[in-house]
Amino acid sequence: MFRQIFLLLPVVLLLSLAAWAHAYHASIMELRYNPQKLQLEIALKLFSDDFEKALSVGQAKGISLDKSPKEQVNTLVTQLVRRSLEFSTKPGEVLPLTLVGIQHEHDSHWVYFTAKLPRPVPEVTLRHKLMLDVFPDQMNVVNLEANGQKQTLLFREGQEQQQLKW
Repeated sequence: MFRQIFLLLPVVLLLSLAAWAHAYHASIMELRYNPQKLQLEIALKLFSDDFEKALSVGQAKGISLDKSPKEQVNTLVTQLVRRSLEFSTKPGEVLPLTLVGIQHEHDSHWVYFTAKLPRPVPEVTLRHKLMLDVFPDQMNVVNLEANGQKQTLLFREGQEQQQLKW
């Protein structure tokens, strides 16, 4: 009996560590205002398993960022980003987002995209509800760098829209 418990203990520990390792849902956005190019440059880091779950919503078959056809993944990522993130310079003026690329990093993926600005602006409004429909406890952190200043904002359920000023 003692031997069975001793052999089972490592399995129980591994399972509990796996559950503990990803007990929260979060994304990190690195956002840089580029006044020379009149654009926002955005890098978004997401846990791969959460990202795949969000991309798979409404799909007949689950999406794998590394195994599904690249064209399909790019289309779904673009749709998810455009549906979940909205930058605007004034009410009704939503900035178009352009996917630049996707990069795999350990247990996460980086998604890179840009948003062209119509003119120099001192601020934008960001509506950030990425994966809130999949994970109600989702927290989306935005680190903004503009004009040599840095600021961090938190977006979550009930706080999906904020002003980003530079």
